Amino acid sequence: MKLKAPKEMHFLIVDDIDNMRRSVRAMLKLIHYGKEYYEAANGRDAWKLLQEHDVAVDFIICDYNMPYMSGTGLLNLIRSSKKFRDIPFLMITAEANMEIVAEAAEHDVDAYMTKPFVTATLEQKINELLAQINNPSPFARLLLAARTLEEKGDIDGAIAAVMEASKLNDRSSRPYRELGRLFVKKGDLKKGQLCFEKATEINRLDVSSYHALGQIYYRQGKMEKALENFNRAMEISPRHSDRALNFAKILLKKNELIEAEKVLRLVLKTKNDDIDFKEDIADTCSAHGLSELAAKTFREVLKADPERSYLHKKIGITLLRSGDLTEAVKMLEKAADKFPEDIELLLSLAQSYLAMKMPMRADKWAAKLLRIDPGHKEAREILAKCS
Repeated sequence: MKLKAPKEMHFLIVDDIDNMRRSVRAMLKLIHYGKEYYEAANGRDAWKLLQEHDVAVDFIICDYNMPYMSGTGLLNLIRSSKKFRDIPFLMITAEANMEIVAEAAEHDVDAYMTKPFVTATLEQKINELLAQINNPSPFARLLLAARTLEEKGDIDGAIAAVMEASKLNDRSSRPYRELGRLFVKKGDLKKGQLCFEKATEINRLDVSSYHALGQIYYRQGKMEKALENFNRAMEISPRHSDRALNFAKILLKKNELIEAEKVLRLVLKTKNDDIDFKEDIADTCSAHGLSELAAKTFREVLKADPERSYLHKKIGITLLRSGDLTEAVKMLEKAADKFPEDIELLLSLAQSYLAMKMPMRADKWAAKLLRIDPGHKEAREILAKCS
């Protein structure tokens, strides 16, 4: 399907910097591109805007690095939507580093360019992109045909089309990545594995193929190979930590704690600076009995952000579960200084000191609890044992 002429298009400009959005808009007006212009400060706002009934977007110019939702986060949503997936998408980056190139390839970005750029560069890039879409190569047409066949339920037909595409461009890993996905969808893990391996052989940055291989090796019971591929995916693109975390949660549900802990340690290594993410992982570890890793991670988060004083309680509870009563009560008492009416906290302190055969201290915390909740059964039982 032919796209509109540039001067008739509705452009969506996505960037968290106001001046950058205004600059791109001014460039488009200078070359008489665009009939209507929409703006969004991040991927999340852009996605909301696309859902509005009176908004029709023909071309997206989007920054890569933004809060709330990155450019690739938005691109992933767009490519997953039948309604929006064919909108031309031009990614703007501060630098074309390994992670950006890998993510752009994974989500099939149409084109990207680096900042700073001038009006002539923007015009040239838009023209090249539109020419590419309006006159797709035989390679691109075969991949589009495969997508249509797959959506009609003809997996074998889709595989045949992608195989033809692979013959036309032996330097692209995309056909092999698609073949791997289609074979796995069909239930043929062995062929899927071979295709994903071929994809990573052609493109060492094909992060999706590494992740897919990790899942296949896990299903085959080859945990070390699975971890090796998950690790490689996260080295290339730390954003793949989210996928690895989901995999770890699957392992936890199956009570495969040793394997889950290995994956979680890899995830923590790649997203060491994201303390919110680290706290979520620590909560996950604590909930599934990985007490040592949970306590260590909670401590790291607290060190990075001392204002999160509530973490003293989380660390204390985690240490209690691991049996380290001495360290646990130190943390719980620090928490009690900040949250003196937290019943769970006071009860944990009373129980811990009773277990440590320190009745006077157990009595102290049980009594504090009873002043808040005079009818608390467990606190009364502790007091009776301390008498």
